[in-house]
Amino acid sequence: MSYEYIYQPAKQQAEANTLLLLHGTGGTEHDLLEIAQFIDPNANVLSLRGNEPERHMNRFFKRHGEGNLDIENLKYHAKDLYNFIEALAWEKGFNPANVVPIGYSNGANIAGGILYLYDNPFKGAILLHPMVPFRDEEMPNLSHTPVFIGAGTNDPICAPSESEELKTSLQSAGSPVTLHWEDYGHSLSMSELQAAKGWYATAVG
Repeated sequence: MSYEYIYQPAKQQAEANTLLLLHGTGGTEHDLLEIAQFIDPNANVLSLRGNEPERHMNRFFKRHGEGNLDIENLKYHAKDLYNFIEALAWEKGFNPANVVPIGYSNGANIAGGILYLYDNPFKGAILLHPMVPFRDEEMPNLSHTPVFIGAGTNDPICAPSESEELKTSLQSAGSPVTLHWEDYGHSLSMSELQAAKGWYATAVG
C-alpha cells in the first residue's frame, strides 16, 4: 500500500540518517516534523500519514478498542511499511540501513511491530509510549538496533508493566534498550524529548 508522506532530504542525503516519523492516532504527517528537527537537524526526514483510517482518524493499523491491538492487521501493515521504506529508499536515494523511526503511540506500535518481525530493521528506534506489539512471535536478532522507550508512570493507555515487558522482550533479542520514565500520562513532554535527543546523539549519532 502507498502512503501520503513528506520527504525532506538532508544536504548529505546518502550518508545521513533518515528519521522516519510515525504519528499517533488522529495525527498527520505534519505532527512530528518539529521533533525531528529537534532530534537531528542534519537528518533526512520521512514523515508518513497512516493509511488505515478509523472513522475520521488516521492510524497505521486497526484496533479492537483503546489499548487492544488488531494483531493480524498490525502484522500486515508492519510488513507493508517495511517494504515501502525499502522501495522508497532506492527511489529517493537515502540509505535504508540508516533509518531511525520516531513513533508516538500508534506510530510507535507499528515501528515496534517491524522490530519484532525483522533482524535489525533500523539503525535505532525511538518509541514514545508504545505497547508490546506481539507476544507469539519468535524474536529476531536486534543486537545492532538500540531502542529508546519513552514511557509514563501514570500512562492510562500503556501501563508501566507493559513498558517493562517491552524492554525485557527487546533485550532478549539483543537490543540495547533505554527505558525513560516521565509523569505526564500518555502525553509527550519536553523532558522526554530531551532525553530522546541525548540518547540519539550517543546511541545512534
